[in-house]
Amino acid sequence: MVWRVLSRLILVPLGVLLAGIAALLVLLSLGLERATQVAAGRNWDLFDLSGAGFDLLTQGQLMASAVTIIPALLLVIIGEVAKIRSSIYYVFGGGLALAAIPLVAKIGYAGATFGPTDAVWQVFATAGFAGGLVYWLVAGRRA
Repeated sequence: MVWRVLSRLILVPLGVLLAGIAALLVLLSLGLERATQVAAGRNWDLFDLSGAGFDLLTQGQLMASAVTIIPALLLVIIGEVAKIRSSIYYVFGGGLALAAIPLVAKIGYAGATFGPTDAVWQVFATAGFAGGLVYWLVAGRRA
């Protein structure tokens, strides 16, 4: 019993840290890939550099704040307390938690009438899926 508690005390923070790193790497690489498409003149309908590109950079900065980590931590806490071992829970939950960041970032701007573009949602959700999968591989499957 003591060893199980000690292993959970080590694996859960390690899983959260590795999931955050994986999500950040996917967010940066996929965001950079989208920006490169715009710079090359391809897929103008997917990503507008003047609006959504700057929006992605701004929301990436806000991702580092403490407010945006709350959905991911709630996902981990609920999964650990309920002893959920399903990979689907962590992968889709991670995607939803990270896809909520553009909404949380929009709340801070008074009078913001436009929403994030589809490309921003796709980038954040994909990064969340990757983070959720990494957490499940490290700590979630033994919850």
